[in-house]
Amino acid sequence: MANEKLSQAKKAKYDEFYTQYSDIEKEMLAYLEYNPDVFRGKTILLPCDDPEWSNFTKYFAQNFDRFGLKKLISTSYAVESKTHKSNYQPTLFEKNDPQFDEIKSSRNGKIFTLTSDRTGDQRVNVDDLEWRYLQGDGDFRSEEVKRLRDESDIIITNPPFSMFREFLAWIMEAEKQFVIIGNLNAITYKEVFPLIKNNEIWLGNGFHAGNAYFFTPFADTYGEGVFMPDTGLVKFRNVCWFTNLDHGRRHQPLPLMSMTENLKFSKHKEIRGKTEYIGYDNYDAIEVPFTDAIPSDYDGVMGVPVSFLDKYNPEQFMIVGTSDNGLVDDIYKKTLGLTKNFVDDYYKAGGKGTYKEGNPTAGYYENNVAKMAYKRIFIKHRR
Repeated sequence: MANEKLSQAKKAKYDEFYTQYSDIEKEMLAYLEYNPDVFRGKTILLPCDDPEWSNFTKYFAQNFDRFGLKKLISTSYAVESKTHKSNYQPTLFEKNDPQFDEIKSSRNGKIFTLTSDRTGDQRVNVDDLEWRYLQGDGDFRSEEVKRLRDESDIIITNPPFSMFREFLAWIMEAEKQFVIIGNLNAITYKEVFPLIKNNEIWLGNGFHAGNAYFFTPFADTYGEGVFMPDTGLVKFRNVCWFTNLDHGRRHQPLPLMSMTENLKFSKHKEIRGKTEYIGYDNYDAIEVPFTDAIPSDYDGVMGVPVSFLDKYNPEQFMIVGTSDNGLVDDIYKKTLGLTKNFVDDYYKAGGKGTYKEGNPTAGYYENNVAKMAYKRIFIKHRR
């Protein structure tokens, strides 16, 4: 249900999801623990943000001195340019400022910058932020915001879910370091997966227990199990951090059992008691439906869930492809797609969904019943 609601949000462009302070702090500490100077002397840009009440801005402003930042830049997107407009009212912070402009307040984006102690209290924090209206609406694709991108060293934000592909390309074009939030399924996008495969980007430390809680003005459009009435937040499981900053958990080896041990002792009934792992009908690989069921002694290719990347250690495994979008070398394919006989068998067995000829979805027979695996990442042990 949560994944379905997130997809609906993307289609409807309900892109206003505001990240909790505790989640930002937990994620950034992972990079700081690995490298205490990761932010030192750096200019950080927080685009697609709302600086007046953003937790990203608050977090980095409050830790400006501690992290040794050079400059903090935060920009917002104009209310009038948003697809869905809430009942906007300027904050007292803005209205009480001499530069307040009622027209620009809704039509222009804003920029907040932090560089030094302006209040004279011998520390740099949120009270020292300076602001002004942008010339445009704050769209990250504008030349105005591009110049801020080019000035920065690290880009950190929760970008619009509906524009994740374009936003990541915008970052990679400028060859910047970054930490951003996105849908887990973005892993297999044709624009994203090659970057992950080539170890140019990876998943961050992650949300607590895999649960991400956001505030959104559209919380009441979500149903039970997604909208949390006690907190006013919405809960998604299918969300993760993407980054090219290193962190320690990424280098922790995944503890594994041998194939024989898995077949005998695995906690998963899909594995335990079988005589062997099932091979795909259209890929030269075996189906491994759970990350902790990866056999330690198998040297061939294995198809694992996309959630494997949350445990991916580049020193332990190599990524060779994905069944989604056909992003895998031909040497790992048995056929270009599932055979007609297999597809017929799949629907006879009650298979759901629409299958198009040539679709690279991984399929396999289990007890003579045709099944299709959801998106799979193909990996090998790095010996």
